[in-house]
Amino acid sequence: MAKRGGFPGGGMPGNMANLMKQAQKMQRQMEEQQKELETKEFTAAAGGGAVEVTVSGKREVTKVKLAEEVVDPDDIEMLED
Repeated sequence: MAKRGGFPGGGMPGNMANLMKQAQKMQRQMEEQQKELETKEFTAAAGGGAVEVTVSGKREVTKVKLAEEVVDPDDIEMLED
């Protein structure tokens, strides 16, 4: 008879061992997907294309583009920086 709160036979039962293997496999897959994601860029636009922003997979803004008609054309370069 197993002790109260323990598992018969000692150690991890088969289902628990399988669960741990699955969790480790999922962790490796998540790490691989994160590395792949970090190599990509994503672009979104708002205001009918008046503002366009590009972000890297590392969550860094890499580019901002503003339409000339929404700002003073002489200020575009400064605002995009």
